[in-house]
Amino acid sequence: MLKLLGPAHRYCDGVSRRSFLQIGGLALGGLSLPHLLQAEQTKGRSHRSVIMVYLTGGISHQDTVDLKPNAPKEVRGEFKPIQTSVPGMQLCELLPRLAQSAKRLAILRSLVGQIDEHSSYQSTTGFNEGVMRREGKPHFGSVVARVQGATDPVIPPFVDLFPTMQHRPYNSPAGGFLGRTASGVRIDGQDLAVMRLKGRSTAELGDRRELLAQVDRLKGTMDSVGMDSQYRRAFDVLTSSKLLQAVDVNREPDKVRDRYGRGSTKHLGDGAPMWNDQLLMARRLVEAGARVVTVAYGFWDTHGQNFRHMKQHLPLFDQGISALIDDLHDRGMDRDTTVVVWGEFGRTPRINKDAGRDHWARVNSAILAGGGMKTGQVIGSTDPSGAEARSDPIHYRDVLATIYHNLGIDPHLMVSDIGGRPNAILPSEARPIGRLVG
Repeated sequence: MLKLLGPAHRYCDGVSRRSFLQIGGLALGGLSLPHLLQAEQTKGRSHRSVIMVYLTGGISHQDTVDLKPNAPKEVRGEFKPIQTSVPGMQLCELLPRLAQSAKRLAILRSLVGQIDEHSSYQSTTGFNEGVMRREGKPHFGSVVARVQGATDPVIPPFVDLFPTMQHRPYNSPAGGFLGRTASGVRIDGQDLAVMRLKGRSTAELGDRRELLAQVDRLKGTMDSVGMDSQYRRAFDVLTSSKLLQAVDVNREPDKVRDRYGRGSTKHLGDGAPMWNDQLLMARRLVEAGARVVTVAYGFWDTHGQNFRHMKQHLPLFDQGISALIDDLHDRGMDRDTTVVVWGEFGRTPRINKDAGRDHWARVNSAILAGGGMKTGQVIGSTDPSGAEARSDPIHYRDVLATIYHNLGIDPHLMVSDIGGRPNAILPSEARPIGRLVG
């Protein structure tokens, strides 16, 4: 919910300056007035960006990017590996489109350092839930918003497309010690419906007409009393259509939407939906000027019927993720846009009695693309059962360090909290992955 507040003065039109404007569930905490000023100065410059796709629940690495065809049946599972466009790289047979785009991918098979925790926090902050809550560790998008600001006065630097999920730790952390002004703009399906004013009753539309009338009156008052130009720019954000246009995938040709696949806004389990429109929204937002866009995608906590679940959902995953990566490349955006696809941990090597795989934090995998990185390669390996990193163990924080590096931010930079105290973005041992950026 957006609230724009000011000193409690009342003007002749009856509108209090301390009155607030509320627009659906759209939270624009990341666009403070100082950020609007910074955006004015940086408008029009090229920018680097990142799209992070968080796979809620922890996807099975053995059944996607690290198959073990020579392992015993109770380990290898039902799926066979297929060759990709990169010699020697194999992926699951249910990922043929990603296999075709393999030269644009970097597959990390040896992520370590995560703990058994169902939350987005390790992926989005670099710390587990306990540390995040105790020390107020911020979302990496909030760090980017604070350090680099906006590229456009009406496009937030950090947009969070996570819906509100039933399992609360799946949801995004906020600005933490950076404060609310560093939080991202949150947009989900309900917000889009509100912004488009579709399906609203006459009374609701009347209320919104009155809201717009108040905006017009207040803007007139600002002109008559010489109100500070910062507030005028804040109103420009509220009344601009540019953000709405950026998330409106209906503006894309049908062939582009068909390329991504549609999916559904319906949540899976207590996690996220597989709504491929959000992947397309992410590309459009980056194109419009956003620096960070985060998407929560699917539900992969497959304690039971893992293979049935994968057969049902991996084809749509394959279509959407490959379309995002290929679309960025085709538009010439891939060198400046980093894509990271990962979850909170891997799954057990041994299949359980319910044909599922349980939590396994000892090793995990990730798919990376773009960002000027060296793609078309597999980094790291696991043992024959996919239980432990065998070569090139990569700490998960190194992925975040790589993201910061690609954005042009020192991952060890000191940023000040709301009390003015300096805090390092990541611990000193977190380093960009040399084989990707070296």
